[in-house]
Amino acid sequence: MAERLLEIRDLAIDFAHPRPAVNGIDLDLDRGEIVALVGESGSGKSMTARAILGLLPEGARARGSIRLEGQEVLGLPETELDRLRGERVAMVFQEPQTALNPVRTVGWQIREALRAHRKVSRREARARAIELLARVEIPEPEVRVGYYPHQLSGGQKQRVVLALALANDPVLLLADEPTTALDVTVQAEILELLRGLRDETGAGILLVTHNMGVVAAVADRVVVLKTGDVVETAATGALFAAPAHAYTRQLLSAVPRLPEPGDPVRLVEPVATVGEPTLRYEDASVVYPGRHGQAAFAAVDSVTLALAPAEVLGLVGESGSGKTTLGRVAAGLVPLSTGSVWIEGEDLAAIGRARLREIRRDLAFVPQDPAASLDPRMTVAESIAEPLDIHSVGDRAARRARVAELLEAVRLAAEHGSRLPHELSGGQRQRVALARALALRPRLVIADEPTSALDVSVQAEVLALFAELQRELGFACLFISHDLAVIYEVADRVAVMRRGSVVESGPIEQVFANPTHPYSRALIAAVPEPVPSSPAGAGLGEMAS
Repeated sequence: MAERLLEIRDLAIDFAHPRPAVNGIDLDLDRGEIVALVGESGSGKSMTARAILGLLPEGARARGSIRLEGQEVLGLPETELDRLRGERVAMVFQEPQTALNPVRTVGWQIREALRAHRKVSRREARARAIELLARVEIPEPEVRVGYYPHQLSGGQKQRVVLALALANDPVLLLADEPTTALDVTVQAEILELLRGLRDETGAGILLVTHNMGVVAAVADRVVVLKTGDVVETAATGALFAAPAHAYTRQLLSAVPRLPEPGDPVRLVEPVATVGEPTLRYEDASVVYPGRHGQAAFAAVDSVTLALAPAEVLGLVGESGSGKTTLGRVAAGLVPLSTGSVWIEGEDLAAIGRARLREIRRDLAFVPQDPAASLDPRMTVAESIAEPLDIHSVGDRAARRARVAELLEAVRLAAEHGSRLPHELSGGQRQRVALARALALRPRLVIADEPTSALDVSVQAEVLALFAELQRELGFACLFISHDLAVIYEVADRVAVMRRGSVVESGPIEQVFANPTHPYSRALIAAVPEPVPSSPAGAGLGEMAS
């Protein structure tokens, strides 16, 4: 019989709202088991995980029972919770960049985690830090123990967060969206690492996620939450094979999927290429000079690429591959080192500031994180109207009419115009960002990871809305993403970047059905499919080719 590690009974968490955030849920977790807690934003996933550590926001009230190894932890005094946190229960956060101290080395941070719960000398702490970094497969751990977070890649930072969580050998790991911000290949490596750590340490893992592919890859059981209620609990295989609840079926149907081997690939009618491309790169390179003894770094290396009017070009690759830099080059925000970039036949390097300002009016960005890009002090209507104000488009009445038109276009009610960004859900904020981007009727849109932070059902709605607006308005789009399944759904063509270079490009049906470059094949193979029997990380061995 498996040993019960965590037992939650009738847990309710509420604020000053009529409906509780968590509504009397039950959940069990055994030693060595991975249980996935899934659902949309606002379903109560993170609140449930935080309640275990006593880390609920101010104003939250929790009732019920949370027992860890038989001990009641709900309502423990802060001094006892401090002993619990990091020693018996540890948390792996979604965004390692904010979880790590930017002015301290990773070795120092691990040492502090150790010293919080035990007496260790500096030498012992360094040895333990190196051991932990090796355990999470950081290369050259004896060197990187002295690195600062900014000197590590995104995947390496997430491994350091894992090392911190494991510092005191906890019995329970709470992993809150630990792979959301990671590229598919790095994501596959982290998932494999989580499974290995579970097998090695026997710890239980409560995985909070909205990614059903991740659930299929690592979870033993799944608990589905909707607006604070458990609507379904089942073994992973059974849930994916025959979901019992309509909401679970909705979540699974919203997951973007790549075609299975032998399935027909989505055929895209070629976009007419008469006249000048909307965007064209010719042998474009961006090289950052070396500093502090480090060599120069080529963020973009000799890229030649074209985007036709009304075409959606998907740009994929790992973090650091140059995707975002290439997008910023198009707006003149990052200067080229060599080569040229052309917007509708005009060389950006050969035009003056006044003309560049005019061109930028026809170009718009859709950011990855609308919460960070929207002014928290401005209402939704004010944010959408800001581009119109900056470019003095029409009078006040015309601008108000345009804002109302845009709100309707992105399926937001007129009343949303008077709200502030924090009063909206993540999907609603992304709709506002899309409305703002389209305010000036741009001919070129650069969408940088616009759905990576969204739940699958919200993501499906935003992608469908984007596709509809793109067809209706006919703008060209450079769609940057590390999610190949999303690119497969929205793009006409795809370009694969690696280490600053385009290694493969072509129509969707060509690249996804018959990729020619080993890196393209590895990216496609690494996508976690929502099928529990799919081996995670298959194809990663080809990365070295």
